[in-house]
Order: sequence, then C-alpha cells, then structure tokens
Amino acid sequence: MVSKITNTMNKDKQKNLIGQPIFAQILGYLPKKKIEDIVKDLKADRYYKKIPTVKHLISILFGIMSKCGSLREICEGMLICTGKLNHFGLSEPTKRSTLSDANTNRTSEVFEKIYYMLVSHYHSVLSDSKIIGLSIKQLFAIDSTTIRLFSNILEGVGRNPKNNGKKKGGVKAHMLIDAKEGIAKFVRITAAKIHDSTFLNDIDLPKGSYVVFDKAYNKYKLFAEWTLKGLYFVTRMKDNAVYQVIETIFDHTATKQTGVLKDEIIELSYKDKSEYKTIRLRRVTYKDEKIKNPLIFITNIFNLSAEEIALIYKNRWQIELLFKKIKQNFQLKYFYGDTENAIKIQIWCTLIAHLLISIIKKTSKTNKAFSTVVTLVRLHLMSYVDLVVFLKNAFQAWKEKDNPKIIQLELWET
Repeated sequence: MVSKITNTMNKDKQKNLIGQPIFAQILGYLPKKKIEDIVKDLKADRYYKKIPTVKHLISILFGIMSKCGSLREICEGMLICTGKLNHFGLSEPTKRSTLSDANTNRTSEVFEKIYYMLVSHYHSVLSDSKIIGLSIKQLFAIDSTTIRLFSNILEGVGRNPKNNGKKKGGVKAHMLIDAKEGIAKFVRITAAKIHDSTFLNDIDLPKGSYVVFDKAYNKYKLFAEWTLKGLYFVTRMKDNAVYQVIETIFDHTATKQTGVLKDEIIELSYKDKSEYKTIRLRRVTYKDEKIKNPLIFITNIFNLSAEEIALIYKNRWQIELLFKKIKQNFQLKYFYGDTENAIKIQIWCTLIAHLLISIIKKTSKTNKAFSTVVTLVRLHLMSYVDLVVFLKNAFQAWKEKDNPKIIQLELWET
C-alpha cells in the first residue's frame, strides 16, 4: 500500500515538474552564441576555470532577481536549488569564495559587452512604441544617478559630514536612454564626484539625433559643435546665464498663466580657447500648472513649435522613471563585493536583469506594472509555470501547471 502511494506521488511530482522554472525561462532570453563570442574575444574565462563567465552571470542574476543581500545568501540560496541547477546549465552550486574571487578579478567589461549586445539583439522588440505628440522619430535623454556607499570604495560625494562622521563613498551611473524604449543605450560608471557634464564628451550620436537633458549639462561650446554636426538638443537654461535677445517671436506673459508664455531667439557667448564666440539659440518660457516657477528652455531646434519643445523636455522624465525602476526593484542597497570591479559587475548585471524583465513584459503584452512583474518573478523564481502565460493570467497559468503543455526547451536562445 505504501509503495502504491509512493509511486502515485512520484508520478504527480514528475507531472508537475515538466518544463522549466521561471528563472530558467528568463535565462532562455540570453543568446548563447553571442555571449560565447564576447567571452572568447575578451578571454574572460582564461584564468577562471572553476567559474566561467556564464556561471558567474547566472549567479549574480539569481542574487539580483531574488534580492539576495550578500554572496552567502546567493550561494546558499542556489544550494537549496541543487536539484534544479541543471535547468540553468549548471552542474553544481557556486562556492562563495570562488564567486568572491571572480567578482574581484574578472573584468566588468565582459558584463558591459553582454548588456550592449542584448540591447542591440532585442532592439526590434523594444522599439515599436511611439512618443505621443512628437513629430520626431527618435529622442534620447541624458542624466545620472548616484548610488551612495558607506565606504571608501570610490571617492566620496558631497560635503564632509559634521561631528567627524564618515564621508560617503559612491558611484555615479551616467546614462543615455532611448525615450521610447526606456532602456539605457550608453552607460558610464564613475566615482560619484565626477561632474555630469563630462559625460557629454563620451557620447557619439548619429546626425539628426534629438537629445534632452537637465541644466547640469550646459556646455555652450559643445552646443555649437553639435549644431554644426546636425545634433539637436533641449535643456533648461541656467539661472545665471548671460544672453542677448535678438528677436521675440511671441510674448503671451500678460495674457496666459500656463503653457508656453514666450518664444525668443537669443545669443549666448562662450570661450573657445582664448577667443570669445557666440551661439544663436531659441529660448522658450513654459509654465506648468503643477510647478510654481516657469521653466526656461534653450534649444537649437528652430523648425518645431514651442509646445513641442516643451513636450520634448517633458519626456526627459523617462530617464527618471528608469532610475526609479532600477533602484526600487533590484538589489542596489547591498553590494556583493567591496571593490570597484565588483560594484561595476553588479550594476551591469542589474541593467541586464532590468532589460530581460522589460523584454518579457513587452512580449507578454501584460498590463501589469513593472514593479508587479518583478515581484511576481521574485516570488515564483523556482516555480514550474509558463512565465508569459502567468503574466497574462496568473490563475489560468497556475491551472495549466497541473496539466502542463510546456515543452522542455534548450536553456539558451541561439
């Protein structure tokens, strides 16, 4: 009788374990061949036989998606999943000392390259959205976010604390994102004290691109160079800017309380080596009903309406939403290493995790909020249920779990 019950339980268990856990389904979005090419090109596995790059990546992604607070939590969490590791292409769990050494010594560049490869690989999936109200095809946004650390890992940011307190070290992630996709296209990780404007020297955009950023990035000489190259920008004007009004296109400050109040053509001077030069720009004054003081925009775009200039700047908020998503939904409060390299690896893997979840959210066509999708993934990381179906209809997916139609797929996408 006992044997009969045991056999029945084994059959039910086998029935329910057909398919792959959600974490394995997420890893299935990683193109195996392209990752292998990056690893080979950078020789990233040359001195790390015990933990190849793929195993390193999987381990950190596991920690980020399950919100582990330390390497110990990652390794012991994966140890509990020993019977399921074959789904991830792993034969055994990662040892903490091995993972720690890899975080310290394996170059973060390999994870950076993997991220950019994924952005390019899934471009067609992410780029089918439009920016409502804008006639331009592509808009980029630039900003930075600071991740503060109570450590001397990188140079400190901000003022020295009172009462002999310890100054916070930190890293700053400078990003250029596609406003339509909400995905970082170019990222530079620096010490927190590096000024935002230095990032503009690193970006390389095709002619005809439109870029929006805050006034911290004001560099008039660079704006003049961009104008000659056919690059267009919208930013806020600094409060202490000195300029001369050349022409007033319209002035509604006496008749309007909100919306576009004034549209002007101005000239600003800047120093180029030992010579002073001028740049002609457009100055748009806009008053939002939710903000007390008017916003002053400057731009080198002369063929769009003033209302569209204001809307371009409004879309700068997309990059703030990206920072919020990353910081609130993934593990960036606790770091898996106290070296600069380990911190960079975790940031790149966090961006990879965000990208993978964004792709899954897009392909599943779910109306659920990004934070809800991340939470569901974290709670059911090891559940055997079709992730895409689950995001569309959780109850239906769980019902199908007992009568699975999921076919055992290869772990990696080719």
